[in-house]
Amino acid sequence: MSNIIWIIIVGFVGGIIARFLSPGPNNPQGFILTTVLGIGGAFLATFLGQTVGWYRLDQGAGFIAATLGALLVLAAGAARVLQLRRVARRHRRADQLP
Repeated sequence: MSNIIWIIIVGFVGGIIARFLSPGPNNPQGFILTTVLGIGGAFLATFLGQTVGWYRLDQGAGFIAATLGALLVLAAGAARVLQLRRVARRHRRADQLP
């Protein structure tokens, strides 16, 4: 139980740092979304670290790994948004053809 609480705390701090480090317009998305981003990054970093063997099963990711995990989550989200915009642009062009 304390491991999950630690991951949430580390994830929150990692989410704040990742929001600060991410390039582009840094629109404030709110406290909840930043927390979710950081927690997702911390869980991703913990999962990858345990899978690779860097962490034991009772260990969680640290601040640096959580920040890197949050940046990976941000990059994956940005790639998905770009993909959706590309698809929408194709559909608009197809609708304009005679």
